Amino acid sequence: MLPLRCNRRTGALMAVALTASIATLWPVAALAHGPTRQKANEKITINAPPAAVWARIKDFAALQAWHPAVAESPADNGNTVGSVRQIKLKGGGELTETLEAYDEAKMRYSYRAKDGGALPVTNYTSTIAVSGEGNQAVVEWRGAFYRGHPNNDPPPDRNDEAAVKAVTGVYKSGLEQLKKLVEGS
Repeated sequence: MLPLRCNRRTGALMAVALTASIATLWPVAALAHGPTRQKANEKITINAPPAAVWARIKDFAALQAWHPAVAESPADNGNTVGSVRQIKLKGGGELTETLEAYDEAKMRYSYRAKDGGALPVTNYTSTIAVSGEGNQAVVEWRGAFYRGHPNNDPPPDRNDEAAVKAVTGVYKSGLEQLKKLVEGS
């Protein structure tokens, strides 16, 4: 085997060849990655004490009491971690969610959807929390998820944009209805 001698010219040619190889493979690697985790985050300010707002949303089994799209949301173990709620939507469709964390003192809880159910998502987790002072509460509802179609080239109704739009819509409509109920408007 002959020793490889590298001068500036051959070194530069090798660098160009390596860069070209990486540039050629980069798009393939990006396509092989699959879907990326998406997020939705909505907040609303409500003119009421945080404790009063928390009282409206703290029952994991009572989503139907404040979300306009929910017909029923019974939970098998109330606000106990591990409780499973079966959501039935007014327009049809169902979701199954499991309570992952519940903190009465911090006025927040987190849950996970078994699957997307009526939403075009997978691996969906969400947290709703109330904060604020005096007569002003801030409710934040945030979630992370993957689109409903895990492979490349998803159909339009199960792609990243559809997933973000659906979850954002759930959060916005729920928070707007909560504000109306609490403020009495």
